[in-house]
Formats: sequence, structure tokens, C-alpha cells
Amino acid sequence: MSRPKTEAEYLASLVPPSMAARGIGRRAVLQGAFGLGAAATLAACGSSSGSGGGTTGAAKKATGTVTFGSNQSDAVPKNAIAQVVSDFQKANAGLTVKVNTVDHNTFQEQINSYLQGSPDDVYTWFSGYRMRFFASKGLAGDISDVWAKTTGFSDALKTASTGDDGKQYFMPFTNYPWAVFYRPSLFKEKGYTEPKTLDELVALSKQMQKDGLSPIAFGDKDGWPAMGTFDQLNMRINGFQFHVDLMAGKKPWNGPEVKSVFDTWRSLLPYHQDASLGRTWQEAAQSLQQKKSGMYVLGMFVGQQFPEGADRDDLDFFTFPEVDSNIGADAIEAPIDGYMMSKRPRNEEAAKAFLSYLGTPAAEGLSVKADPTVIAVNSGADSSGYSALQKKAVEFVGSAKNISQFLDRDTRPDFASNVMIPAIQQFIKTPTDVDGLVNSIEKQKQSIFASA
Repeated sequence: MSRPKTEAEYLASLVPPSMAARGIGRRAVLQGAFGLGAAATLAACGSSSGSGGGTTGAAKKATGTVTFGSNQSDAVPKNAIAQVVSDFQKANAGLTVKVNTVDHNTFQEQINSYLQGSPDDVYTWFSGYRMRFFASKGLAGDISDVWAKTTGFSDALKTASTGDDGKQYFMPFTNYPWAVFYRPSLFKEKGYTEPKTLDELVALSKQMQKDGLSPIAFGDKDGWPAMGTFDQLNMRINGFQFHVDLMAGKKPWNGPEVKSVFDTWRSLLPYHQDASLGRTWQEAAQSLQQKKSGMYVLGMFVGQQFPEGADRDDLDFFTFPEVDSNIGADAIEAPIDGYMMSKRPRNEEAAKAFLSYLGTPAAEGLSVKADPTVIAVNSGADSSGYSALQKKAVEFVGSAKNISQFLDRDTRPDFASNVMIPAIQQFIKTPTDVDGLVNSIEKQKQSIFASA
């Protein structure tokens, strides 16, 4: 497989193959540098039985237990994982999957120490930079032989699952878009319309305040949700390529472009739900569900906080409004989630058998049916039961001109976690000193990226 010359080429066209099969073109995806995650220790739970690692056995030879480290700690995705695991075990007598679920944030913050300790045989993770970093550090297992037997994945998805050495280390599973979510019944009741521009968003927000609502639900207790707002504003104000270069450390954080992002964001903060640093994204989503807030800038997983049925059906979204007509609003975020194998799994045959199953249309189809807040990436997955929201997500992602993955996936994780999380939270708390904020970010960026 030929290697692309640039990172933009490397991560280009990460559109689910089901879209490509329908004639929807490939799109560019955000680039960025990558480094270490948090250094805290995440203890691996349980142990595996069966044959030891080091042998690439066929799935039919696998027996015993495979441990599975999952960050799907919220109810809806946790249930989806449980159904996928159950289906695998029913079809594979003699194989057992022991699921070790860890809180999503804890899992991400402690992944580096987790992988250097005694990780589970298979674990949840992300494509692109985050996968390649751990593969290059010798902390991930080669699953090229599993990939050789898969079907339904595009070349772009294979590229997103491939390490710098040309081997595959990642099994893609689902993705989802970030956008502005709202309840159509509330908009209809109040006579609201979807804003197309920033001015229209501000006017709508002012009207929502008059109607006794918090215009924009907001919760950043965990540090990462507000990154999505930064990404949206940066791509709208400065364009996709600038965002690409900023994440890669090639553009200054204390230049006029980034200052404009924070200045614009500061003008919007009065319309955000207050006390956001003490509120989780789940709690903010519940305020949207309860019609206490009018909108929410988040991933489609916001629907996990909506009860199944008519309540969840009353959820829609629109793209983040245009800020500059010369730049438009055709760049979006749509992260890809999936699975990896540890470098030295206790039961390699069972781990590969499980990963092989996770790469099937049946597994993805079962997952997206149980969790309608994501969409499948395998072209063979059954989408006939997609909700209206899922169908719209497929079209939304497929029609985007440019696609990013998310700030903490598209730049060095040490920069994202150690610099950007505290910087954005400081901005939310005290948004008046933008110059001091961006100068501090730039100084730390130079130090971190110089160590690459």
C-alpha cells in the first residue's frame, strides 16, 4: 500500500464506505501531531485464559477468555457493547469475553500507563493519530492478518487504521457528527428557525433568553466538551486549513486568528448555560432534553440522554452557523471510534477472533441498532432500521467538504490535555484576558512541539 506524502492525504476521505457506495465523494480530514496521554495508572482488570500470545491462530482455534477494556460507560453505548458481546459468544462456543468497563474520561486520561502496564487483550480507542502513536511506541498489537479477511471497509478506512510501518492496528466500528442539536417540538412551539449565520444565532439566543431558556446548553466539568466549540468557531472564522495547521503546531496560538476565535466565543458566552465548569455533558444534555435549554453544541451521542421512543425522536441538528461568508460552513467534525489489540495479549487467538467479529457488518449493525446515536462505517452493515437522526447524520457527514476528528484527537494529546483543557476552562471562568491566554498557550506549545 503506497504511503501518502502529507498528513492531510494520510487522513483524507474518512467517509464511511456505505456513503461511498452511494456515490458520495471522499472528503479531507484534519491532521495534527501526536504525543503522550495522561500519565496516571489505569489498572487492567481480570486475566485471560486459553492459549497464550505470540501465535496468529485462526478464529476457529480460539478458545478461552478474551478481556475487553471498554470506555463505553454510559447506559446506551454500554448496552450496545453488551449486545455485541452476547452475539459473539453465542456464535463462538468455547469463547468468553470479559468486559472491563472504565469511565470514559478516566480511560482516556490514563491510556498511556494502561497500555504500558497489563492492558486488556482488546480495548476501545480511536483511529488516525491516536492509533498510530501507540503503534509506533510498540504499545499496540498488529492485526494485519485480521484485516486481510475483512470486507466492507474503504481504502480510506484502511489508511486510518494503518500504522507508520504499513501494518494495521485498528478495527473501525462507528462514527458520529458534531453539530448544534435541538428539539424540533420546542422550535415549533416557540416559532424558532434554524440559524444560518452567527448573527442569526445571536438573535435566536436573545429570544430564547426572553422566553426563559438557557439558549445553549453547556457543561465542561470533564474538560473536553468545550473543545468542540473551539473547533467549530476556528473552522468557521479561519477556515479548515488554518485549523489543520494550528493543530499541527504550524500556526501561532497568539496570532490575530486565534484571538478572533476567543473574542467571538466571549461574545457568545452570555448565551451559554452558566456554571458550566461544574456540569458534565450528560447533565447539560438533560437540560436540552427537559427543554430548559434550546440548543447544544455536541456530538450526536447527546441522544444517549434522551429516553428511547418519542422523546429521542424529538431530536434534530443543524451545522454550526456561518461566521464568514468567504469561508462558509462546510467543514464539520465526525470522529471515528473502534478497537485495538494490546501488544502482548494473554490470549491472542481469542483477541483476534473477537476483533474479526467486530469488523463484520453484523456486529456494526447490531451496535447501531442498539445505539442510534452513532452510524456504521462498514458498507455491508444493515442501515434499514436507521432512525431519522442516523439517516440525517449519514447525509451530513457525506456532504461535508472537510472533516476533522476533534481537538484532543487531532493534536498532540499532551498539548490537548495539559495545555488546552486548563486554558479553555480558564477562559470560560475569566474570559477577559484573551491576550494573556493565547500568549500562555503559544509559549507552552513551543515547548511541547519542540520536544517531538
